[in-house]
Amino acid sequence: MDNPIFGADSYKVSHHLQYPPGTTYLKAYFESRGGKFEGTIFYGLQYILKKYLTRRIKQEHIDEAQTLFKNHFGSEDIFNKAGWQYIVDKCGGYMPVRISAVPEGMFVPVKNVLFTVESTDENVPWVVSYVETLMVQSWYPMTVATNSFMQKRIIKDSLEKTADDLKMLNYKLHDFGFRGVTGVEAAQLGGSAHLVNFNGTDTLAAIPFIREYYGGCTVSPKSIPATEHSTMTTWTKDRELDCAKHIMERVTNVPLSMVSDSYNLWDFLTQLGTREDLRSLIQARTAPLVIRPDSGEPTEIVPNVLNKLEELFGSKVNTKGFKMLPDNIRMVQGDGISFESMKDILKVVENAGWSTENVTFGSGGALLQKVNRDTQKCAYKTCLAIVEGKKVDVFKDPITDPGKKSKTGNLTLVSENGFLSTIKQEEKTDNQIEELVPVFENGSLLKEYKFDDIRARAEKAC
Repeated sequence: MDNPIFGADSYKVSHHLQYPPGTTYLKAYFESRGGKFEGTIFYGLQYILKKYLTRRIKQEHIDEAQTLFKNHFGSEDIFNKAGWQYIVDKCGGYMPVRISAVPEGMFVPVKNVLFTVESTDENVPWVVSYVETLMVQSWYPMTVATNSFMQKRIIKDSLEKTADDLKMLNYKLHDFGFRGVTGVEAAQLGGSAHLVNFNGTDTLAAIPFIREYYGGCTVSPKSIPATEHSTMTTWTKDRELDCAKHIMERVTNVPLSMVSDSYNLWDFLTQLGTREDLRSLIQARTAPLVIRPDSGEPTEIVPNVLNKLEELFGSKVNTKGFKMLPDNIRMVQGDGISFESMKDILKVVENAGWSTENVTFGSGGALLQKVNRDTQKCAYKTCLAIVEGKKVDVFKDPITDPGKKSKTGNLTLVSENGFLSTIKQEEKTDNQIEELVPVFENGSLLKEYKFDDIRARAEKAC
């Protein structure tokens, strides 16, 4: 999008005509009104600010917009040329807004303000509404980060019950979602959002994205060599085990994931454990061979694969009383993994006597794509205006849907004794800590978060 003026829904172009005469100030807020999860990990606003709001609007952008909107609306009178000209001539070409937000990586219960946007120039207060379209797109990285975070909590609970330690927790959910998202930008945003919580990814686009917009990460995201069905089946069915041997002989000193259901999963596993040339290669490994089934019902497949591997390679019992495979063999379940399925899968693994430490999970579409703005009911609403010198508390309260009632007044987010609440500024007491941090004003980034700090904040909440 080369022209910043086009970063809005079409109807925003006409809103400057609709506010009461004498309106000199507007303030809006963004929140999760509820939804699937009881809270959200806030993440992704910094990218939007850096990518879009720090760009300078120029005269050629106004000229281009004037032509487009004349055709788009069938009138020359809808486009606010004078307002945009004022921004170029008097505001240096930058949107005159001030944005305050909770720290990225913070876990915030639903129905609380996550950020506010207010106008800084009384001549163009309508900009608060105009930037809504871009600001609301923070719903996506925030929701993916939350989806990933909530699955981390589930896995952590299971590891605490069944494993000797939590040292592998941050590698237990791997991002397989690049191919399943709507575009590269979504892969960058969603992939980086997952890495707020975990260290494992196959979404390569997320890694340079973190470096560019969040200062990089001292913990380098990890992946491992892995087969796919094309590399296995090109050898043909009769030579599937020759393929396995060929790959194990060439990838020896790092974990290796091998898809195992191209034809007959159970026969393949049996051959790995009973053919001496294959078994010896597995036993000689200094890093595990990771078996990957890719079909079937996960609640049946996962415990059955673990049981089959135990039959072939043995097991031992950890200090929690749960079974562990030998260090050179593990499994990854990358099919059918979502927040909804995770608890059920882990329950059957535990009931079968296995430690969750034996299994890594991979998720694609359910992690990065099977979300929308209503997953967390994200909304951006005006809450305060100044009209002819008087403050006006602004809100909506639709009789047909009380859940859409909006907050009103000069809103902020405070904490007291560890509890967060949204209040009006004038209600704040000395015991309450302001949690909204100024991050942007009039084209300049005021606060920049490093990815390490974001990760640490989310880790503390888990």
